[in-house]
Amino acid sequence: MECGKKECSWSSWKGQVVDLLHWRDVRQSGLVFSSVLLLLFSLTQFSVVSVVAYLALATLSATISFRVYKSVLQAVQKTDEGHPFKAYLEVEIALSPDQISKYVEKVQLYVNHMMKELRRLFLVQDLVDSIKFAVLMWLLTYVGALFNGLTLLILAVVSMFSMPVVYEKYQTQIDQYLGLVRTQVNTIMAKIREKVPGAKRKDE
Repeated sequence: MECGKKECSWSSWKGQVVDLLHWRDVRQSGLVFSSVLLLLFSLTQFSVVSVVAYLALATLSATISFRVYKSVLQAVQKTDEGHPFKAYLEVEIALSPDQISKYVEKVQLYVNHMMKELRRLFLVQDLVDSIKFAVLMWLLTYVGALFNGLTLLILAVVSMFSMPVVYEKYQTQIDQYLGLVRTQVNTIMAKIREKVPGAKRKDE
């Protein structure tokens, strides 16, 4: 069965991300990883405005130098190859109304789901879920005291490019330990549900 255009495009994009995080192409993954880390480390030393300005200046310096070089080369060789970036200038980069509508719909779905989930947690629809959420927020207060947002973002990027490879190599051992942890957590949650009034499961 052939997939639709949107499904195939999403599947292809998802596959590229998976390949990138699993270092299928070491050169490509290394380039993306080092570029993102360099950008994040730059943001720890300079303001966002400065980093954006420096990146723009570096890009303009490269493109202007290349344009002048090609123009001089064409004048010396008396050739008429035209603009060196002509192929890129002719590429369509505008978003169509259908694409904008699709992205807006996805954002709307995520926002609506998040709002419903937060309402459910804060208004204690399920007592145990709200307790787990409170514990998570309590742990985040300690994380926030130790790391700032950029540091956490750097750690997240490093984890994204390292954890998939580690998990792929030690999947059996990791699944075993995660299974033990999950069993312990489920046991504790079950005891809480039994002892705390109003903490019964929804389907009970």
